[in-house]
Amino acid sequence: MKSSIVFALVLAASIASTALAQGVYLCTQPNGAREYRNTGDTRGCRKLELEAISTIPSTSSSSSQAKLDASGSAFPKLDSQVQKRRDQDRMQILLDEVRTEEGKLAELKKEFQNGEPERQGGERNYAKYQERVAMMKEEMQRAEKNIEALRREISQLK
Repeated sequence: MKSSIVFALVLAASIASTALAQGVYLCTQPNGAREYRNTGDTRGCRKLELEAISTIPSTSSSSSQAKLDASGSAFPKLDSQVQKRRDQDRMQILLDEVRTEEGKLAELKKEFQNGEPERQGGERNYAKYQERVAMMKEEMQRAEKNIEALRREISQLK
């Protein structure tokens, strides 16, 4: 994956440098439309003066291999106590999010009143009332899905 990205970048840079070596021309068509081309062989074209492209050489593969640790990972190692503390913090954040979503769901269910929420003043039209009820159902479903996803994530931490 990484090598394909590097290859694509090298290819793009070589194409761009080739285009700049030949030059970039701004051509104005008879109808007034403007085009950028790599050749100025038609009437109405003028060569643009562009700055040179800056390139940065890549690091050699031997130096990047030296940065890998014994496990083959380029990520720094953490002390086990630091990792445990981070895991506990993550667990606490997830539990807080579950409580927030559960509170939100409880509030929505209370307002929803088993599919018959009270009409509001601006809902004289029954279609507006039905639209609000449908939106409430969607919000409740979304909250339930969020709670399920958070609980799945918590179960993977244990």
